[in-house]
Amino acid sequence: MAEIYRKRLIPDECIHLKSDRILLQNDTRLLTSWDTLRPKSEFARGLSLYLIDKGWKISKIYDTANQFVYWYCDIIKTEYTKETDTYVFTDLLADVIIEPDKTVRVVDLDEFEPAFKKGLINVEDILTALGQLNGLLEVIYGGHFADYITQIEEYE
Repeated sequence: MAEIYRKRLIPDECIHLKSDRILLQNDTRLLTSWDTLRPKSEFARGLSLYLIDKGWKISKIYDTANQFVYWYCDIIKTEYTKETDTYVFTDLLADVIIEPDKTVRVVDLDEFEPAFKKGLINVEDILTALGQLNGLLEVIYGGHFADYITQIEEYE
């Protein structure tokens, strides 16, 4: 079974997601079911589809009452070590939230400048993140996000 780590730049941390349950794993996708590391009433559990080839993590988020809250999409960089079957997913700061009413919000772009100034992210990763963000927004605004929803929901 694969080992999964979530690396953040802000705050600077790398956490072993040892209690995440892997539902699907192949060369381009990883689907997990998880409970939050730090429980909050509005954010308790979810399912995450890592689209390794696209640099996205699409998560369906639920609250403590098991009600759908929103879709949360992270822009990520993936490092995979075949010998140990280990993934390190680095959050490249830019995120997209899709509310139940289909409202789309791009968040955390303000983190690029301080992360760059502190040497936490380089220009290449910023440009990669922006390109991946653009690709995700094209999928959302082009009406194709439902294809990914279907991939996640078939495992619920």
